[in-house]
Amino acid sequence: MENKYTFYENVFDVVRQIPYGKVTSYGAIAKYLGSAKSSRTVGYAMNASHQLIPKIAAHRVVNRNGMLTGKIHFGGNAMQQSLEAEGIIIVEDKIQNFSSHYWDPTIELAI
Repeated sequence: MENKYTFYENVFDVVRQIPYGKVTSYGAIAKYLGSAKSSRTVGYAMNASHQLIPKIAAHRVVNRNGMLTGKIHFGGNAMQQSLEAEGIIIVEDKIQNFSSHYWDPTIELAI
């Protein structure tokens, strides 16, 4: 079993590949990494990612319903503002037309 830090690095590698204007979920990343029940650990990795240099687009990772559940870790409305700057509409902390913005690493990063 890989250690937490290796898992985090794998999460960061996936997040670096999420295109501008697209989002994915904690669970989709966990599933892609072969650890489908580790969506919470993906969330922990996203929280830890704020220390990375260069930064990664952690704002592009949301819950499976398109809710900005990680926004507290960005301070203020930074997560929402970052997504809106990419053309994503947010209403009451939820991405509108979520399916049209959804990026699935299992499909997009298939070998």
